[in-house]
Parts: sequence; structure tokens; C-alpha cells
Amino acid sequence: MKQQSISFFIFLLFLQCTYTFAQSPAAAPAQAPAVVASPPAATPTQAAAPHGITNVTKILEKAGHFTIFIRLLRSTQEENHLFSALNDSSTGLTIFAPTDSAFSELKSGTLNTLSDGDKSELVKFHVVPTFLSTSQFQTVSNPLGTWAGTGNRLPLNVTSYPNSVNITTGLTNTSLSGTVYTDNQLAIYKIEKVLLPKDIFASNAPAPAPVAPAPEKPAKAVPAANVESPVAPVDISSAVWFMHNNAVGSVGIVAAAVFAL
Repeated sequence: MKQQSISFFIFLLFLQCTYTFAQSPAAAPAQAPAVVASPPAATPTQAAAPHGITNVTKILEKAGHFTIFIRLLRSTQEENHLFSALNDSSTGLTIFAPTDSAFSELKSGTLNTLSDGDKSELVKFHVVPTFLSTSQFQTVSNPLGTWAGTGNRLPLNVTSYPNSVNITTGLTNTSLSGTVYTDNQLAIYKIEKVLLPKDIFASNAPAPAPVAPAPEKPAKAVPAANVESPVAPVDISSAVWFMHNNAVGSVGIVAAAVFAL
């Protein structure tokens, strides 16, 4: 009887536990943490290149044959000057870009003899602070002003013909040989000679050889009678006395001869 009571008690406890578990809500499955996608990092090109700014050296590099001019733009910091001007200027720029062959025509070592200031002025002499299309060269006023300045020491004159545009500096005479780049703000024209400003190169030019003087014509002999010279006084009293005695003697001899006859 006692064992039946224990068994019955265990059975009731089992039923109670089963009912409790049945009433408890099932545990929700664990959720994985959400992953937030980050935007892709900007590439160096996207971060470094401002939108809408024209890069002159990039244009020249792409065109080719402007290695020396590009090196001058960078060494003189004029590359940065061009970048700022194109960003701020409303009038645009015109650049006359000499090719590598143009620089090769200079006397060997010419660029090495220039100071940093002269190199900067040389580059600026190739930049006109306004946009000029090929048709505008027909009406432009001479001399053209450049970044280097204006005046008798920095003349830059252009002459437009039906099929060409000629440029002169007083030391350089060349023509536009092609258009490298043009839009409504920047024009880059190719030239086959370096534009040499008088302000730098006129004083460095070798002095012309002295002209030999013309041979002098031999001077005509001047007659002695026409040359006056001081004459020392001469005492002629003795000569007069001698002549007088000779004359008297001669008269006496003649008279004696007459009487002898």
C-alpha cells in the first residue's frame, strides 16, 4: 500500500512537470548580428582631381614631345600658377608651347646658364593672359602682353595670314605649327622655336665683330713753299762786303783793259 502511494505521487509529479513545460513559450532562435555595408573608399584619382579644372601638364604629356617645357613648368612652379589661373580667371589663357626639337635648336647649355628668375620669365613669356582662338589673331593688337610683362624689352608681335600665324620677338621668328588643345577657356598652340625675350637674351648675345676701319687715303705732299716755318736771322754783312770788293775789283780790271787798248 505504501509503495502504491509513492508510485502515485511520482506519477502526479511527472504530470505536473509536463504541464509546466507545455505552458512555457519556446525560446526564439538567436539572430546573427546585422552587418552594415560601408561605402567604397575613394580612389586616389577621385580624391586628387578637382572637377572641371584643366591640367596643362597632363594635356602636354598626352600630346607628347613637350618634355623640356613640362620640366620648366614644374621647376619654376608655373604649373601651379597655371592651375590657379584657370580656376580663378574669367578671361582664360593662351599658351605657346615649344616642342623638344625647338629647345634642341638653342645653343648647348643655354638653359643651364639661366638663373631661376630668368627661367620663370622665359616660361611666362609663352603665356598670354587671355584666351585667343586662331581667328582672333587677325584682330589682336600688338604687342601682345604676356605674364612676363610688356615693353621694349619684352615685345611679342603676331601677324595673321590666311593659312598661318607668325610670331616675332625681335630675336625669334616662328609660326604656329598646330593646335594642341582648345576650349572656351584655354588654348595651347605648338611652336617649333623657343620665344626668346630681349630682356634675357639680348644682353647675353655675343657682341658683333668690330668692323675694320676703311684704309686711309695717302695724304698729298704739300709743297714746301706753302709750309711756313720760322727762319733764323742770318748775318749777311760779310757776304755783302765780299761781293762789293769783288765788284770793285772786276770794274778795275775792265777799266785797265780798256786803257790798254
